[in-house]
Amino acid sequence: MRQRLNDALEVIKPIGWLVLGLGLGALVVASLTQWRELAVLGTACLALIVLSLPFLVGRTSVSVDLRLQPERVAAGESVAAGVLVVNRASSRLVPTTLEVPVGSAIHRYGISSLAPGDVHEESFTIRTERRGVIAVGPAMTRRGDPVGIFSRDVVWTPVREVLVRPHLVPMESLGAGLLRDLEGVSTDAVSQSDLAFHALREYVPGDDLRHIHWRSSAKVMASTGESALLVRQYLDTRRSHATIVVDDRLASWSDPEDFETAMAVAASIAVRAVLDEFDVSFVCGSHASAGASGSDGYLALDAVCRADFGTRGIVESGRQASMLARDTSLAFFVGGTGTGFRDLLRSAAAFPPEVRRFGIVVDPEGSSRVTETGGLPVLHLASKEDLGGLLRWSVR
Repeated sequence: MRQRLNDALEVIKPIGWLVLGLGLGALVVASLTQWRELAVLGTACLALIVLSLPFLVGRTSVSVDLRLQPERVAAGESVAAGVLVVNRASSRLVPTTLEVPVGSAIHRYGISSLAPGDVHEESFTIRTERRGVIAVGPAMTRRGDPVGIFSRDVVWTPVREVLVRPHLVPMESLGAGLLRDLEGVSTDAVSQSDLAFHALREYVPGDDLRHIHWRSSAKVMASTGESALLVRQYLDTRRSHATIVVDDRLASWSDPEDFETAMAVAASIAVRAVLDEFDVSFVCGSHASAGASGSDGYLALDAVCRADFGTRGIVESGRQASMLARDTSLAFFVGGTGTGFRDLLRSAAAFPPEVRRFGIVVDPEGSSRVTETGGLPVLHLASKEDLGGLLRWSVR
């Protein structure tokens, strides 16, 4: 009962409450003061409410399909959007209004009377300018009077999102910070202690006796009459995990655009890591994506799109990243000119010593260079385009 009452009250819009209050107030004052003009005003307000009620008669039974193509774009690209309305009722659809919120704007379309099964389609373009997330929807129909006293709003679709990624910087293969893994990717490096069997070779002093292939050794000795031992030779298998940590404190960035540069740096590293078949994790304040690999590695890019300023800081984010991605082999810590070198070191110290670590400081006023203090190489970026060259020089 209470829910039905709430639903009925939601049909009355703010202007409806205003007209109702004005009408009742005017009638009350007119009855006390015998003010005829107020009585006319009150009667007119109540009459307007009564005349608006018939616009609510009938039900809207439609299906609405909200389409976005593509849902992930780079900043500056456009998204083709469309909405398809089909009348699912057995009678004609009363003309109504369709609203589709897009970010802070609202697209409104008039839907004419549709016969049962008829389709109405609207198309529009969503233009993107900056990294971020653009909420699209929910698509809803509004049936009400022209004045806006009553309106029956029905939501037909959930909120969809357009993820806008920053512009990427081309980079060569990371090729560093590799860790062995039983389910890793085979390489050309020969190993004596892995599980990808490759071949047999002659025993040399120092080889692990556990790797001697006794059956093959016996066959060789039986056929040649010479004492010879053969040992198993393996291919090294490796799985790499790249983790990217970005400082989310506003005070760490001299300009908000520097933070956008850091997001472009993080996205570029994430894409390069995915192409290199790395697992990828990303942490920036409350936004994180952990351990995604293959096609799912682009979840890290989704986290980059959502990242925003916060209060956690790079030290706490680094600790969170070390917990989310315990098998990290390559870590990047990105900050601004306000990010202290001590904070970079403390964030990097959350990872074990075998993890290869790099600090990246976005400093448009400085020069691009590489420094190293306390065992942590720090790439100072005057421009994001310098990332590939500095990183290539650092990992060699």
